[in-house]
Order: sequence, then structure tokens, then C-alpha cells
Amino acid sequence: FFFFNDTPTTEIYTLPLHDALPICEETMRGIRFNLLDVALHSDSIHRGAGQIMPPVRRCLYASLLAAQPALLEPVYLVDIQAPENARGGIYQVLNRRRGQVISEENRPGTPLYQVKAYMPVMESFGFSADLRSHTSGQAFPQCVFSHWQLLSGDLYEEGSKPNQIVKDIRKRKGLAVEIDTHMKYIDRM
Repeated sequence: FFFFNDTPTTEIYTLPLHDALPICEETMRGIRFNLLDVALHSDSIHRGAGQIMPPVRRCLYASLLAAQPALLEPVYLVDIQAPENARGGIYQVLNRRRGQVISEENRPGTPLYQVKAYMPVMESFGFSADLRSHTSGQAFPQCVFSHWQLLSGDLYEEGSKPNQIVKDIRKRKGLAVEIDTHMKYIDRM
């Protein structure tokens, strides 16, 4: 039970966290906060949403940043059809673009091979032209969204892939380039 204005309730209050998310103002998914203890002001005039929401928002942002946040990146399932002599060019392009080959099989009755791989969407820009140039126009790719994948690396480690992505997003959006830490949201007394 929650007690709001001295009234017990089981209603769940939602916080509008979409207005300024702490990392790069992007939508977050799959986040839940468990409030274990709350001490509210004894005077009911100081327990309205205008007095409660700002400190709760700061607390939730600080907890998000202190919990070692990570980025998820979308991943394509790439289906490539090409003759056998073009496989070297396919592997070369996929390796350069962080692609992971998951299967390779010969199409029965044809001289074509079918290569399936996972490739991050971020690496797919210009992929088709690059693949065709390395296979002399013999490879035909098809990209379909497959899943979300955790981007490896520490968000706060200078020079890591997640750090660089967040800084690029913040720069593009006109935000301060430096990534905030949880210390920004802790009240100093």
C-alpha cells in the first residue's frame, strides 16, 4: 500500500520521465523502481505533485546513473546470396562491420551460397554498396530487424564504443558533450 495525502491506496503513480532522461534524452525501456521507504512532510500542503516530483525525479536519475547503465543496439539479420567465389568478399565486409556469420549453406540445384549473419544496424549504412564492390556485384543482401543486443563496453570509459556513441548523440542534440554522473543529482547540503 502507498499512503498519499494520509489515504492508503494501491494506485500506482507514474512519473513523466520522458522529459529529460539523464544519458542522452532517449526513451528507456524495461525499468522498474521499488520504493522501499518514503518520509513525507507532515504538512499536507507540501505533499503535492509539484513538491514530490522534482526530488523523486532527481533520485531516480541518480539511481539510474549509479547502476552502471548500458546501451542496447538494434541488430539486423542479413541474408546474402552469392556464388561460391564471392564468399571471401562477403566475409571481409562482414568482419569490418562487426558482423557475425551464423550459417552458410549451398542452395541445392544452384551455384549460389546463402550466408546468414547478424550485423548492428549502425554498421549497415553503405553496406549494400560496399558488399557489391567487394564481390564484383555478385552478392545480393537483404536486411531484416532481428533483435536488440547489449553494446559491450563501459559507458564512462573514455574512448569506448558506448562512450563515443553517447557523446555523438549528445553533440547532435545540442546537449553538453560530457556524460553526467550520479553526483550531478545528489543534493549538496
